[in-house]
Amino acid sequence: MKITDLLTKQTIQLSLASTEKQGTIDEMVDLLDRAGKLNDAKAYREAIQAREDQTTTGIGEGVAIPHAKTKAVKEPAIAFGRSVSGLDYESLDGQPAHLVFMIAATEGANDTHLQALSRLSVLLLKEEVKQGLLDAKTPDDVISLISRFEEEEAEEEQVSSSSQGQILAVTGCPTGIAHTYMAADALKNKAKEMNVSIKVETNGSDGAKNVLTAEEIENAVAIIVAADTKVEMERFKGKRVIEVPVTDGIRKTEQLITRAVNQDAPVYQGSGSTEKKEEGQAKGRTGVYKHLMNGVSNMLPFIVGGGILIALSFLFEDQITGERSAIGDILSYIGGENAFFLIVPVLAGFIAMSIADRPGFAPGMVGGLMAASSGAGFLGGIIAGFLAGYLVVGLKRVFSGLPQVFNGLKPVLIYPLFGILFTGLIMYWAVQPLSAINQGVINWLGGLGTGNLALLGLLLGGMMAVDMGGPINKAAYAFALAVAADSQFGPQAAVMAGGMVPPLGMALATTLFRKKFNEQERKTGVSAYFLGAFFITEGALPFAASDPLRVIPSAVLGSAVAGGLTLWFDLALRAPHGGIFVFGTLEGAFTNIGLYALAILIGTVVTAVTVGLLKKPVQP
Repeated sequence: MKITDLLTKQTIQLSLASTEKQGTIDEMVDLLDRAGKLNDAKAYREAIQAREDQTTTGIGEGVAIPHAKTKAVKEPAIAFGRSVSGLDYESLDGQPAHLVFMIAATEGANDTHLQALSRLSVLLLKEEVKQGLLDAKTPDDVISLISRFEEEEAEEEQVSSSSQGQILAVTGCPTGIAHTYMAADALKNKAKEMNVSIKVETNGSDGAKNVLTAEEIENAVAIIVAADTKVEMERFKGKRVIEVPVTDGIRKTEQLITRAVNQDAPVYQGSGSTEKKEEGQAKGRTGVYKHLMNGVSNMLPFIVGGGILIALSFLFEDQITGERSAIGDILSYIGGENAFFLIVPVLAGFIAMSIADRPGFAPGMVGGLMAASSGAGFLGGIIAGFLAGYLVVGLKRVFSGLPQVFNGLKPVLIYPLFGILFTGLIMYWAVQPLSAINQGVINWLGGLGTGNLALLGLLLGGMMAVDMGGPINKAAYAFALAVAADSQFGPQAAVMAGGMVPPLGMALATTLFRKKFNEQERKTGVSAYFLGAFFITEGALPFAASDPLRVIPSAVLGSAVAGGLTLWFDLALRAPHGGIFVFGTLEGAFTNIGLYALAILIGTVVTAVTVGLLKKPVQP
């Protein structure tokens, strides 16, 4: 189904009357209703508003795409409204919206409708399409423009598919926020340049999207798995698979696509093995590192939610007597005694599950619980997770020779029984020395003076900017989480400050030194302000990828300064993610929010000025 099958002259308004969001929504809903596309205009408007309440659909760059899927829609349709002067749609980039596409989907909308809507989003990424819509004189001009570009897209897909054969890709990062989608976009854009057909599945924080089908996998030339978290691999058995870190999906796109087209990849044999190992491949980044990050990413919500609840409980504490009210006790009970108590078991359980799939989860959780209850902490949880995972892998091999009649008993009886037993026995004897080591690390941190704390902050902050979401960044972050599990929250403050500086510093540089960045980089700088404020370090990656020798050292310097100042000021942060939204969970020095903001501001200025001095003006 084409976009123009859903967009008609009756659902096009080239001169919107409203200049603000709510009025525009009313106007567009009325347009669809008058065209006979709705069963219940009021119910449809409520569905649109419910979606807007989650997050604005003003995606930026002058475009808004409000949408809803509801039984209030009689037949799938698209409405288009234009405001030449611009309207306030509360867009993500803070800029006025000029083009508004409202999507009405029925509850039973089939894949053809959804594919048409997906193509619309792709077309709106083209500057020539947006400009053509702004210049259109009549509804016929709009339909003709979209039809022409849609046909061109279809021809390109047909040519690329017939010329090279399709390759597939899967992207995923531990947090599922930025790297996942940046790698997907980079692979798709480079494949288009190279005239190669590609489909990319994203394993983000909201689950797997654009999932590869069995038929597509069967017909694929090769498969690229650019991920630092667990991906369902058994479906690729017998296919040529390239496994790399997610950052390679951003930085080495042409190399990966070339290898896939040439089938320069080992055949995946299933159960985590391949025909041969990647030459020069860093085993830890796709093995130990991936398993550890799978545990960390699943543990993170417990630390974030629990930490913020604990911090909020102090708001209900009497500053003189130190006594908490009933509400404060409840918040502390939920966050500290429950959410925080699950941190280490969840870490261990998901590490084991990454190694041995579902049979490893229960032994990992039990081993992690033993580590948590004995004081072995984060270190004990990591060891319990890897121990349980590889024990279950061993059990699978030991019992592989059983008659087929026992296959149903393996996952529900044999693996849980022996996995929990052997993991528990080993952890029973291991927790005491692990507890001593863990307590030694905590005592060391507690005994550091101001100067040594600042040096630790310099190290952690700088590590956050070295690879901006890669293994060095994650190592610093994991250390901060480890000691936070034992109520040492200073490193978390240094890590978040160091992670916010790179995108903020590059954003400020594009503002102060505009002549040293091209137009696209200046636009990226606007979004980097928001990404930095929300602690998404990957917002600086586009700059680092295009000019690593100047950008990365500048970012490391600014992040190290911010991290060092944070611990020099003796600040602590209970919530490990969220950026400006969790500044209220700070503890420590007087006027701590002000000092924390000052540390980040100084680091941001250091990065911006350094990169501004190092870069040369862009040639016109």
